[in-house]
Amino acid sequence: MVNRILFWAGFGVLTRAWQLGIEMRPFLTRRDLIAFPVFAAVGGSFGYWLQGVDERQTAVLAERKQAILEKRARRAQREAEGGEIAA
Repeated sequence: MVNRILFWAGFGVLTRAWQLGIEMRPFLTRRDLIAFPVFAAVGGSFGYWLQGVDERQTAVLAERKQAILEKRARRAQREAEGGEIAA
């Protein structure tokens, strides 16, 4: 979880640095220093949200997989019982 948040926080900082590079402005001026933590916080927030989405989707997929496996087991049992009667 922390690595995803740190990655996106770093991405936010790099986005700000890229923006300043495109504008050909200096990276570390007193006026612009507040923007780097803001971009890092926005990126970190996105990473935190993305982690929650990933966990919810993983849980849904695990439940769906379990339901499919149970359905296959019931089907195999039904076919095995039907095969014994027909034989």
